Amino acid sequence: MRDILIIFWILLPFKTTEINPKKPCVMRCKMKSVVTIFFFAVTLFSPVLMSGTTYKTKFVSSRSTSINSALLTVSSTVLYDSLNLGEFGLNKKAFAYAWKGYLNLYEKGRITNPGYLSIADFSQSSRNKRLYIVDLQEMKLFMNTYVAHGRNSGGEYAKTFSNRPESHKSSLGFYITGNTYTGIHGLSLQITGLEKGINDRALARKIVIHGAEYVSGDFMQENPFIGRSYGCPAVPANERDIIINAIKEGSCLFIYHPSNLYLNRSKILNG
Repeated sequence: MRDILIIFWILLPFKTTEINPKKPCVMRCKMKSVVTIFFFAVTLFSPVLMSGTTYKTKFVSSRSTSINSALLTVSSTVLYDSLNLGEFGLNKKAFAYAWKGYLNLYEKGRITNPGYLSIADFSQSSRNKRLYIVDLQEMKLFMNTYVAHGRNSGGEYAKTFSNRPESHKSSLGFYITGNTYTGIHGLSLQITGLEKGINDRALARKIVIHGAEYVSGDFMQENPFIGRSYGCPAVPANERDIIINAIKEGSCLFIYHPSNLYLNRSKILNG
């Protein structure tokens, strides 16, 4: 019962009909309040109602008020399906790893902007829109767009990765976004690699999120795939500001590839 209520609470904004256009949130707020009260009543009295039954409760951090804490108990499969991420091409394993790492980092207090989870799925062709930014507050896919990999990581597909300076390769794993600055590509966003020996030289290598004209559908009209960077996860120039301003200052970015070398070494995934 409790799990069903959690899932219903999360999905409620999408299942509610706004019958009064002048007061669009009235019906949703009332319904959500009823479900919330009922949820806490069940949680409070369930030990009495279910005497003789052991009920294991998972306590989660109340560190942030930006997302519903109940969301942190929901499985990656439920989220993946409810957000219809498969329809947009995101690899299901990529999301499962991303969600596992997100929960790990959140519990450790590393994520200070928990409202967004960004996933660059480098198992896909660079011709695909393989960057997924999930809005965990509104429970929707905020952005699905192109993202570049390093020029020495491969052509259409990224195949090899490195943490070494001047390698011009992408680095896999988990990052936390930092501050913005204005550089040669305009507005740019620093990212800090969290995995020692895998991506922890990102700042020293000046690996950042920036916009680029070579990351676009227009570029592919004259080229077999989008352009490549020096290792930065570059995004379309015309979407740069929207992306950076949403995920800056403490959100989680996961760059995925089904590389056993990475998956077996990652302490965030295996710790």
